[in-house]
Amino acid sequence: MADNRQNTNVTMRTPRARVKGLGASGHGAGHFWTQRLTAAANAPLMLAFVVIVALMANRPYPEAIALMSHPVVALLLILAVISVTAHMRIGMQVVIEDYVHDKTLKLLSLLANNFYAVIVAVACLYAILRVGLGKLV
Repeated sequence: MADNRQNTNVTMRTPRARVKGLGASGHGAGHFWTQRLTAAANAPLMLAFVVIVALMANRPYPEAIALMSHPVVALLLILAVISVTAHMRIGMQVVIEDYVHDKTLKLLSLLANNFYAVIVAVACLYAILRVGLGKLV
């Protein structure tokens, strides 16, 4: 008599994916850890950002520019911009991948997300460098 029990170890992963240890999309773990790393970096960087903004409050424009021109302040702001925009891009990518089901709309949304993150990062970095380096940039 044949055994008609169904296999309870059914998986959606391909044999190649099981061998390589990859998930359904092949990059989920990397995004997960990058998201956590940027989140951990954002905590002290945002604290530094708030302190810098508080120090500039009610100061004359030349003093605020002098503070922004300090190398440590500029470096902290640059690191914050890079970390925050990377975190934002990955977070929105996860939302798009989870909730946008039309393939064309998903692709366009992911492209728009990447362009937006890059534009925000470049604009912020340009502003920081412009102020930090004076009229050289």
